[in-house]
Amino acid sequence: MNTHFRSTFLLLTTAGILGMTACESTQKKTDDKDSLTTAAAGVGVQQFKKEIDGKQTDLFTLINKDSAKALITNYGGRLVSLKVPDKEGKLVDVVAGFDSVTGYKDSTEPYFGATIGRYGNRIAKGKFTLDGKDYTLFTNNGVNTLHGGKKGFQDVVWDAKQINPQTLQLDYVSEDMEEGFPGQLTVTVTYTLKDDNALEISYEAKTDKNTIVNLTNHAFFNLNGESSGSILNHQVMINADLYTPIDSTFIPTGKLESVKGTPFDFTSPKTIGERIKLKNLQLTNGKGYDHNFVLKKHANTDPVATVRGDKSGILMHVYTDQPGLQFYSGNFMLGKNTMKGNHKDDFRTAFAMETQHFPDSPNQPSFPSTLLKPGETYRTKSVYRFSVDNVK
Repeated sequence: MNTHFRSTFLLLTTAGILGMTACESTQKKTDDKDSLTTAAAGVGVQQFKKEIDGKQTDLFTLINKDSAKALITNYGGRLVSLKVPDKEGKLVDVVAGFDSVTGYKDSTEPYFGATIGRYGNRIAKGKFTLDGKDYTLFTNNGVNTLHGGKKGFQDVVWDAKQINPQTLQLDYVSEDMEEGFPGQLTVTVTYTLKDDNALEISYEAKTDKNTIVNLTNHAFFNLNGESSGSILNHQVMINADLYTPIDSTFIPTGKLESVKGTPFDFTSPKTIGERIKLKNLQLTNGKGYDHNFVLKKHANTDPVATVRGDKSGILMHVYTDQPGLQFYSGNFMLGKNTMKGNHKDDFRTAFAMETQHFPDSPNQPSFPSTLLKPGETYRTKSVYRFSVDNVK
């Protein structure tokens, strides 16, 4: 690993992240310029206009001063496309996804690019107890509940409001006992494409009853380009000395274990593929990397992870105020879906880095709490900032 990348990572810890744009304007209609923009990205607006559950879906474009572009649909609050410059200055789409709403709705993998809720990651056996009452959720991942249950936030139509050319606000009201979760939860997710090529995702939620909340985004990234093949040569750093090992059903054991001397040590740059085939119980349980990393104490201006595309030179720096980061190496991508550009979602051709509280926290008293009470506001912000490393 070159020293330039390591130095770049250290310098980035002093970088500041701008705050969220105010969300007071009314929704803008997609104009001719927006249509040209989306056409240039290889995704057409009309393929995202559909009625689902009596609500209209659409596609929205965010564009910054350097012409970086993000395409977002209100079906599932999904990031459809994100074009950022590579080391040659060429705009590269670094997000795997589909070119239509139908593609997302019919996919065997329901989480491409989606806003995840009410509870990101897994809850053991679909059960938890809150205020002395037992709650039962739909088990959609073997014996466990994953990403909110049968119909999580990835499968609903959000109300959309384009604030300005760089900001989109999405709103959704999850009714009391939806998917088994208590309390009416009012959620706002705001996407902002900054002029420094940072995509900021801000989350807010309020409830009228005690409930649990863990919101995140499940973008599938390939920094060489969304149709460029394997991600195993991407280089990764994660600012975590500990991780939460899992059992064979992907539920944390409750222990926090050191990454030192294991394939989970990304405290210095490692490629995704160099240790993924080692004989290791945790890699076997996760079918590769599908684990929560316990982030070191950090300021919001400190990157908690950095990933480098080996061909593009694109660097992705992840910032969050959350205590955990789920690193997923595309282990369940099976080539069953036809994506943008008419290519398949082949094995390990994209990865995810989901900022989060820990999996199964409601059943793990030693984990950080995900309890939200009436009168409180759940707030979290995650940023994916892109730059380039020109060193070969």
